[in-house]
Amino acid sequence: MVDTLGVHGSVDAVFPPATLCEYLADAAAADGLDVTVGVVPDSKEGAYGGGSTDATGENGDETGDGADDAPPSLSLADCDALVTFAYDAAFLETDLEWVHSVQSGVDRFPFDRFEREGVALTNSNGIHGDSVGDTVAGYMLAFARRLHVYRDRQREREWSWPAHDEPFSLRGERICVVGLGGLGRGIVARADALGMDVVGVKRTPTPVEGVNEVYPSDRLHEAVADARFVALAVPLTPATEGLIGAAEFAAMRSDAYLINVARGGVVDQEALVAALERGDGAGKENADDAGAGDAADAGSGIRGAALDVFAEEPLPESSPLWDREEVIVTPHAAAAHREYGERVGAIVAESLRRQTRGEGYANRVV
Repeated sequence: MVDTLGVHGSVDAVFPPATLCEYLADAAAADGLDVTVGVVPDSKEGAYGGGSTDATGENGDETGDGADDAPPSLSLADCDALVTFAYDAAFLETDLEWVHSVQSGVDRFPFDRFEREGVALTNSNGIHGDSVGDTVAGYMLAFARRLHVYRDRQREREWSWPAHDEPFSLRGERICVVGLGGLGRGIVARADALGMDVVGVKRTPTPVEGVNEVYPSDRLHEAVADARFVALAVPLTPATEGLIGAAEFAAMRSDAYLINVARGGVVDQEALVAALERGDGAGKENADDAGAGDAADAGSGIRGAALDVFAEEPLPESSPLWDREEVIVTPHAAAAHREYGERVGAIVAESLRRQTRGEGYANRVV
């Protein structure tokens, strides 16, 4: 039974901790649960990027009536359970019974240690499909309609049309979605609505609504070969680390775009840069001879990429990815949503309710 629930200050990377504290305190009261909810200060504050508030959610004079509204401050030792963005080894040096990650991906957490210490680990799988799906649709529309180019030219006050053969419509273009869980299905729904030809890859190739053909993992090269867009939506595991490398880029069309909303480690970044360098101009030239759904010449690189995740975050200023016109860089924000805290809160509140009934945690990973 959880008596004291801490919200780690690191969640400020995605939303104010106080938002979640308020939601959970209200939910516990509505369910008749006697649970203390407060903020556990983060010793590494500011290390994760993002965030605009302090550990209690205060932001100058803009967050209400002042300190009286702030949730209580707790120490790790006070808590039975913790909601967090980051992982800290100190979590497993206390008496925590349960840790909840505000992200779907939990590759930063050492599963073996959690198992050994008997600490439950849960995640926020299932809350990001719409926001990530919208983001991927935005990437594809930007590339197809050249919106990223116009935005760049706007800064220079440059009024110019694109080359006649650059813009295209998404209708009829093929997208291969690698990973058909919650994130992947969110992408599928939007691509299907845009009239795209949707194929996918997953370990067990059972039918998925909106996907015209599902390939097993061992047919990845075949799946990506005819796709104008390849969208990655898999978790980072030993099986998916480095999943997309030189051989996979060689299998892709030269006018293809890679979209990564999974994890940076799923892609060999050096191979990606090399494929982009080889593809400079090649996609445009080959597109003259390739209609929608027809593969352009393989092995000559790819046209571009939309990248939300990277092997090193924040992406170093020295990265060559920053300077490429056909690369869109976003700061691991595909899942960002103004209701993020409330969505996480709904999962955590459900686990609290289940615990009172002697049931297991929602979204348990370990």
